[in-house]
Amino acid sequence: MTSAVRAKKSVQQPVVSITAKQAHSVSQINLVDIAQIAERASSMLIEVRESMLAPHPRKNPPVYSTAQVALLCKIERQRVNYLLSSRSDLELPTGTLSGKGSSRFFTLEEARVWIKKVGPYTPRGNGCRGKKIAIGNFKGGVSKTTTAMTLAQGLSLCGRNVLIIDLDPQASLTALTGMLADSEVTEDQTVLPFIYGDQPSLDYAVQPTYWDGIDLIPASAALFSAEFYLPFRQSKDSKFQFWNVLNKGMESLVEKYDAIIIDTPPALSYMTINAFMAADGLIVPTPPSALDYASSTQFWTLFSDLASSMKQAAPELEKSFDFIHVVLSKVDATQAATPVVREWIKKTYEGRVLPVEIPDTTVTKSASAEFGTVYDISKYDGSAKTYQRAREAYDRFTELIDQQLVAIWNAEEELA
Repeated sequence: MTSAVRAKKSVQQPVVSITAKQAHSVSQINLVDIAQIAERASSMLIEVRESMLAPHPRKNPPVYSTAQVALLCKIERQRVNYLLSSRSDLELPTGTLSGKGSSRFFTLEEARVWIKKVGPYTPRGNGCRGKKIAIGNFKGGVSKTTTAMTLAQGLSLCGRNVLIIDLDPQASLTALTGMLADSEVTEDQTVLPFIYGDQPSLDYAVQPTYWDGIDLIPASAALFSAEFYLPFRQSKDSKFQFWNVLNKGMESLVEKYDAIIIDTPPALSYMTINAFMAADGLIVPTPPSALDYASSTQFWTLFSDLASSMKQAAPELEKSFDFIHVVLSKVDATQAATPVVREWIKKTYEGRVLPVEIPDTTVTKSASAEFGTVYDISKYDGSAKTYQRAREAYDRFTELIDQQLVAIWNAEEELA
C-alpha cells in the first residue's frame, strides 16, 4: 500500500452503526415525551419573548418626536410648534419634554389625537359601516400575518379604529401583539364560544392591545376544533350555513370599528372560508417567486371551486367583494427571477396588483425577531436608508387601502 493511500485511509471517518435494539430504543417516543417537549417549547418561547422585549415582558408602543408627529399629520414641523405655542381650541396633547433640552416626545395615544384633529384623513361618515378585510393565501411564509398587523397599525396612524381577528391556530398575529397563545389565551377568549353557539356575538372576545386604536380577538391552538365542529354541525342540520357563522358574529362590530382585519390560516380551512365569505375586501400577499406564484394560482382555483359548490348547495347565496388586491410581498430585488415572476403576477392579476411592493429587508427580519413590525421601531439602529425604504412601502400600502375605504364610504353616503 502506498503512503498516499495510507494517508487517505487515515483521514476517513469511521462508520457508525446502530444496532436494531438501539434503533428500536431511539424510535420510542411516546405521548408523555411529546407533552414534555411541548411544555419545554412553551417555556422556552416565554423566555425568548421576555428576552426580546427586555426590560419589559410586554410590548410597548413607540414614541414620536415633534418631527415624526408632523410627518404623521402630513404638516410642517413649524405648524406643530405653532399649534403647541398658540391658544388653539383643538385641545391638542403637548407631549413630554425630555431631560436633555427642548426635545418633545409624544405617546402613540397622543400622536393619534393629533392625527385625528390635524391630519388630512377623512373620517368615516355617519351611517357608514366599517369594512372587513381578510388577508389570505393558502401558502405559508408569504408575509400574510405581517401584512395584517402592519395594515392595522398603519390604518391606526390614519386615525382609524381597527379590530384584528386571529383565526390561525398558530396564533402568529396574536404573538405580534405580545400575547403567547399557549400560556395566555384560553379557548373562551377566541371565536370558539360563538361558533359553538354559547355567545350571541363576538363582542365578548374583543380585548385591547398595547397599540392604541387596535383591539384584538386572539387565537390559540384550540381553533383546530372548529375544523371538526363546523362540518359536523352541517351534517346534522342541512339548513346550517357553515360559511356564514363568523359573518353574523361581526354585525355589531362593524358599527364600532372602521376596519376589521382578519388573519386566516394558510389553508382552505373552514375558518378561512368563513373569513372570506364575511369579508368586504380581500388582500392576497404574494412574493414574486416561482413557487409562490404557482401556489397563488391554486388559491384562486380552489376558492372558485368551493364557491361554486356552495352555490349549488345554497342557490340563494350571493357574495361580492368591494375590492380584491394582490400585493407583492417579500420582494428581493437581488434575485434574478424577481423581474420575471413580477411580470407573470401583473399579467395574471391585471388591474388587481397594488402599485406598491413590500421589500424583504433586514428591518422587517429584525423586527419580527422581536415579535414586532416596522411600525414598532421608534429608532432603528441600522441603516436609515434601509429603514426608510421599508417604512415608506408599508405607509404607501396603508395609504392605498385607506383611500379605498374612504372611496367606498363616500359612495355609500351618496346612495343613502
